[in-house]
Amino acid sequence: MRQSSVIARRVAAASVSLVVAAGAAACGPKDNDAKSSGGDSQPHKGGTLTVLNSNPQSDFDPARLYTSGGGNVPSLVFRTLTTRNREDGAAGAEVVPDLATDTGRPSENATVWTYTLKKGLKFEDGTPITSADVKYGIERSFAAELSGGAPYLRDWLIGGADYQGPYKDKKGLDSIETPDALTIVFHLNKPEGEFPYLATQTQFTPVPKAKDTGTKYEEHPVSSGPYKVVKNENDGERLTLERNTHWSASTDAERKAYPDTIDVRSGLDSSVINQRLSSSQGADATAVTTDTNLGPAELAKVTGDKALASRVGTGHFGYTNYLAFNPKVKPFDNPKVRQAISYAIDRSSVINAAGGSSLAEPATTYLPNQKSFGYTPYDLFPAGASGNAAKARELLAQAGHKNGLTITLTHSNSKDFETSPEIATAVQDALKKAGITVKLQGLEENDYSDKIHSAKNEPGFFLAHWGADWPSGGPFLAPIFDGRQIVKNGANFNSGFLDDKSVNDEIDAINKLTDLDEAAKRWGALDKKIGGQALTVPLFHPVYKRLYGEGVKNIVISDWTGVLDISQVAVK
Repeated sequence: MRQSSVIARRVAAASVSLVVAAGAAACGPKDNDAKSSGGDSQPHKGGTLTVLNSNPQSDFDPARLYTSGGGNVPSLVFRTLTTRNREDGAAGAEVVPDLATDTGRPSENATVWTYTLKKGLKFEDGTPITSADVKYGIERSFAAELSGGAPYLRDWLIGGADYQGPYKDKKGLDSIETPDALTIVFHLNKPEGEFPYLATQTQFTPVPKAKDTGTKYEEHPVSSGPYKVVKNENDGERLTLERNTHWSASTDAERKAYPDTIDVRSGLDSSVINQRLSSSQGADATAVTTDTNLGPAELAKVTGDKALASRVGTGHFGYTNYLAFNPKVKPFDNPKVRQAISYAIDRSSVINAAGGSSLAEPATTYLPNQKSFGYTPYDLFPAGASGNAAKARELLAQAGHKNGLTITLTHSNSKDFETSPEIATAVQDALKKAGITVKLQGLEENDYSDKIHSAKNEPGFFLAHWGADWPSGGPFLAPIFDGRQIVKNGANFNSGFLDDKSVNDEIDAINKLTDLDEAAKRWGALDKKIGGQALTVPLFHPVYKRLYGEGVKNIVISDWTGVLDISQVAVK
C-alpha cells in the first residue's frame, strides 16, 4: 500500500488505498465466537449483505484498481491467478491459487513464471476463461487511459517499460506467452521470487477482448467471480452485485459467496456508518463496512456495551507510522541528531494521541511485527515507554548542540490519527524534554503529500506512514530504502535518499529467493541493518476496530488486509 492517501485507492488501507494497515489478527473479543451471531451459528446461503462505506468503489475496472490479495468488494467480481488465503490472522497472509492450479512454477533464477489455469472456469456469460483473456487483461492495464493500478508489471516484465497497451499496440507483450488455452508464461527482466504475490493484483483478472469497452468497462466489467455487477451508480457510490450463475465453487476454494445480493452504499459519513451498524435496524442488521474504523470516542462507548463489544472485529495490517528524516537538510545530516530524536521519542504519548493502545501498538522496527514480513525484534535506540531524554541530550552535545536546538516538524492537518496534529503535538512535547524545540508546520493533505514526496522540496523532518502491497518485507523496504528507486522528478518515497550498494545488493539477492520463508528472514535482518542508520523513527502500527451488524455471521479477518473479508460473510 503506498503512502498517504493510498492511498485512498488502496485496501486500507488501502487501498489501502488505507489503506491500509500488525501482530496476529483476532476476530472480536476473546470470549466471543466471532464466527457467528444469532441463535443458529451456522452460516447459510441467501439474503442481502449491505456494505456501508465512506469512500466510493470508484474506477471499478481491474486495470485501474490498486488492490492486493483480491481486495474486498472487487474480489467478489474479479478472480486472479493467485489470491490470499481467506483465514484469520497469520494464516491469512499466505498466497494461494485462485484461477491457477498452483501459485506458479519458477525457472531456476525466478525470471520465468509459468501458470496453468484450472479447467471449467467461465465468465458470467458462460464463455470459457482462457490464458489469452488473462494476457489481455494484463495488457490493457498498460493503457494510459486505464492507469491507476500497481506499477510492478511495468517494471518487471520484459518490454513493459515501453508498452502502451493494446489500444495503441495491438501486437501485445511478447514477454507474456500463451502456448495453449490453459497456460500462461511470464518473462521478467530480473529475478522476482515474490511473483506469486504480484499475481494477486486485480491486473491479473481475465478480460474478454470482445467485451472490452475501454474506459466504460467499469460500468459493467465481465465477472469471473461469484458475483456480477448489475448496477453501478455515480462511479461506484452505489453498487449492486448479484450471483454469477456460471461461477462454480468447485473451482474456487476461497470465496464462500453466501449472500444472494451485495448492496454497496458509499459516500457516507464515518459517524453515520458506525451509528447505523451500532443500531442494526432493518437492513443495517446485515451490514458491514470495509473502510470505516471506530474512533477513540466511539470505541470507548462500544467497550462499555457488552452486546456491541461482541460485534467488533479486530484486525492488523502491514502498516507502520513513523518519523522520517531528510539527511540533506541540516541538522539531520548528522546521525547523532537523528539518534538523539530516536532516543527522545515518547511512544506512550504518541499511542495516546493515536487513540490509545486499543487502536495503536508501539513500534521500534520499521517492518510490521508479523512473521510474513520477516519481523525481527530490535530496539537500537531504546527510549523506553516515555523517552530517554538524558541519552538524547548526551548525543546532542556530541553533535555540537549542548544547548539544544530548534527544528520544524511537517505534518498533515487531516484528522487521521496518523500524520495529524495530535501526533505531531505528542512528538513536540516529548522532544522538548530533551532540549529540542519543535515548530509545527501543518499542511492540507494534498500540499502535505506533494511536499513529502518531492525530492526537491522534501522537508527535513516529517510524519509519514507506509503500508504493504502484499505481506512481505520486499514492498515495504525496497520503495523506501533502495537507492535505485529514488525519483528526482516525480513521487519519491525514499525519503532518506539512501543509496547503499550493500543494501541494494541484498534486496536483489532476496528477490531471487522463491522460498518465501527464507526470504522473510533476510528481509528482517535487512530491516535491522538499515535501522542502524536512524533514517526513520518507527512510532506505531495501527489496529483496526470495526463494527458489523448483529445479523452478520462468519467473520474472518486476515493479517493480509486487517479488515473483515466479505467473501466469507453470511447473513442467514
